[in-house]
Order: sequence, then structure tokens, then C-alpha cells
Amino acid sequence: MKKLLLFLAVLIVLLQYRLWFSDDGLPEMDRLENRLLSLRDEVAGREARNASLEADVRDLKEGNEAIEERARQELGMIREGEVFVQVIDSLNPPEEAAKATRSGASRP
Repeated sequence: MKKLLLFLAVLIVLLQYRLWFSDDGLPEMDRLENRLLSLRDEVAGREARNASLEADVRDLKEGNEAIEERARQELGMIREGEVFVQVIDSLNPPEEAAKATRSGASRP
């Protein structure tokens, strides 16, 4: 009986050692949980990006306003009869003003 109890005690100690200290035990579980959290964050970011892209596609399919807005921002479109006015800020160097104009920040 003592041998059986000793054997079971040794077996429990070995199993506990493996659980706590081996590469397949709790350290691996912690590493996998951290990886899971980072992947969930990545998925959430991609879902937000997809939702934004879907909204853009829906806007472009449904009406001309979104297409016209894109053309104004990206291609510098001006309607017939409109007057284009560009205001150059004397405090900003010309290179920064050009960047602001391209990004749509200084649109009239």
C-alpha cells in the first residue's frame, strides 16, 4: 500500500511539473492566449477597415455625389461655371501648401 501511495505521489509530482514548467504547459497556454488577443485586435481593425471600404463602395454605387467628391479631391475637378480659387498661406512654405491642397485641407 505504501508503494502504491508513493508511486501515485511521484506520478502527481511529475504531472504537476510537466504542467507548470514544460514547454507544453502553462507557459505555452499564456503565450497562446497573448497571441489570441493580438489576433483579435488585428481582426477588429480589419473589420473596421472593411466596413469603411463597404461604405465607400455603397456610396459610389448609389449616387453621383460621392463620385463627384472623389473627383474634386483626387483629380481637382471643377464644374462648368465654377471658379477655382486657391489661397496660399504666406506662413506655410510652398511645399506644405501643395501638400495641404492635395489632401483637400485648403479646399475653398
